[in-house]
Amino acid sequence: MVTIPVPEVAATPGFLVPEPFVVRRLTRETQDTFTLTVASHGGGDTSFVPGQFSMLWSYGVGEVPISISGDPAEHDCLSYTIRSVGAATQALVGRRAGETIGVRGPFGHGWPLAEARGRDVLIVAGGIGLAPLRGVIYHVLRNRRDYGRLILLYGSRSPKDLLYRKELAAWARLPDTQALVTVDYGGLNWHGRVGVVTTLFKYARLHPERTTAMVCGPEIMMRFVIRELRAGGFAREDIHLSLERNMRCGSGFCGHCQWGPWFICKDGPVFRYDRIRPLVDRHEL
Repeated sequence: MVTIPVPEVAATPGFLVPEPFVVRRLTRETQDTFTLTVASHGGGDTSFVPGQFSMLWSYGVGEVPISISGDPAEHDCLSYTIRSVGAATQALVGRRAGETIGVRGPFGHGWPLAEARGRDVLIVAGGIGLAPLRGVIYHVLRNRRDYGRLILLYGSRSPKDLLYRKELAAWARLPDTQALVTVDYGGLNWHGRVGVVTTLFKYARLHPERTTAMVCGPEIMMRFVIRELRAGGFAREDIHLSLERNMRCGSGFCGHCQWGPWFICKDGPVFRYDRIRPLVDRHEL
């Protein structure tokens, strides 16, 4: 019989054992998407790096991996933007203030905020892919002198599916910031841009030699974004992607999220493109 060594830390609350967190508030973002803000039951520190995720547990229903979408400067709470698409997510967004959920994490590697210091930051997001990048925007805006221009290109299916609409409008008015939005289908009352997110590149003022790109969204979208970035002169090592698989344990033990030699939960979910290029370029992997 082979015994798999398990680190002592695995038994601590928040690693493999969910820690109780109290719901502070639930904010509706779209018809089926909500932002859940929670705080540790014991009032503990909730530091995280933008791009990391947690395993959220709805007692008696199930556990799901959800990216942290809040402000990394807040150390007393965590926010998660959740689309209600199944039993576990429906149970999570059905919680009320004062009720409890279980939280494990945060897990994984986040966006390269230190490497991007002194450079422009380009964010390209599709749909709910903006959620794990919102913390980057908060961080850059809070530490404005440490970074160059901030460019956000965001695409969604329709106007009613746009996340953080008030913040998008506010970000677009800030100096040294360009926030562009498009939708696949706008309808009669939409007066903004229509088209996939890559159509926004022709409006963005980019300097590839001094820009770090961070991309999150459906994988087919990210492949086309990579193609656009490479055609525009971006080096592979300046492109970073957030990937998603069937994360379960959050620590690489169970193997559910193995992707070639990588475990998305442990080695990702944020990867530098040049390191994973052979796998990204293979479809349906």
